[in-house]
Amino acid sequence: MKYPELVPDRVCTTDITVYREGGLNKDGSPKRTVIFEGKCNYAEKTYQRMTAEKQLVTLNATALFNGDIAPDVDTIEGEVNVLHGIHRRIYASQKCRNPDGTVNYTRLELI
Repeated sequence: MKYPELVPDRVCTTDITVYREGGLNKDGSPKRTVIFEGKCNYAEKTYQRMTAEKQLVTLNATALFNGDIAPDVDTIEGEVNVLHGIHRRIYASQKCRNPDGTVNYTRLELI
């Protein structure tokens, strides 16, 4: 059965690059590898969430992607570069699944 795309490609219009940090370079800076480079549905909206330690975190944006942008990883951590100049850290990632277990869309909450 084919499930509907909740984030179709026609609404993904913003250029984005998603990086994952892992390990260190020889100079001590974090090693960044590109996970995804393409288009997403990007919306800037400021809202707050409370962490488990009862601290407020202000989130600035949400990025939605059609399908699974990182099939080899369960949780996506790192940072994104939007529109060639806006840098945001990834606060939370979510892979929204269909009833058969396939990923319908990926959601990144950005600080």
